[in-house]
Amino acid sequence: MEQPLLQTNDLCKQYKGAGNYMAVYHMNLSIPRGKIIGLLGPNGCGKTTLIKMINGLLAPSCGSITINGYAPGVETKKVVSYLPERTYLQSNMRIREMVEYFQDFYTDFSPERAYNMFASLGIDPEARLKTLSKGTKEKVQLILVMSRQADLYILDEPIAGVDPAARDYILKTIITNYNENATILLSTHLITDIENILDEVIFMKNGSLVLHTSVDAIREKLGKSVDAYFREVYAC
Repeated sequence: MEQPLLQTNDLCKQYKGAGNYMAVYHMNLSIPRGKIIGLLGPNGCGKTTLIKMINGLLAPSCGSITINGYAPGVETKKVVSYLPERTYLQSNMRIREMVEYFQDFYTDFSPERAYNMFASLGIDPEARLKTLSKGTKEKVQLILVMSRQADLYILDEPIAGVDPAARDYILKTIITNYNENATILLSTHLITDIENILDEVIFMKNGSLVLHTSVDAIREKLGKSVDAYFREVYAC
């Protein structure tokens, strides 16, 4: 059997103080290669905490994570391309400078792919990030992330706060610019917008794993859309 791309075993994250809040609770998760997976759940359910642990930005309180058999660290940063919910790029940087930054930092980054996508949108590489609209900023950041030849792409709320046209472009970029043997883990609360591109879904609630199954299983066995089943599970 092929080794999972990402594996968590009894994974926990507890924040000290204020009742020792458990943001992620004993999570066992196995994520295969070659899938687009929705990480779904209401605000505060632990999605971003899980993502930060996968990326090595937070240390687990218990349990373990492996990506390609490695714990989060130098080896996993080589194969994980991460789009955080909030940008870490300096607003005064030019797009060209961002491309150079990514090219210096990641050996699997393709500047040609990035510039081709910028050109298709009419985005000037000499423009500074601060001069762009919110939707264009989101596109720039996504293009940079998707121009890597990674094994795992982690996208935290990539379509939040942008207009429907920008969402359509972002989703098209996601499905047409990644290695078919790679996996995309996409966190969002806008389920209707992304449901058609998903292979699998992970439902989280109160820091726990509620469900990890294929989209087809929900549709065929339950006769419901992912959005309808989500609303039922979370009674919203």
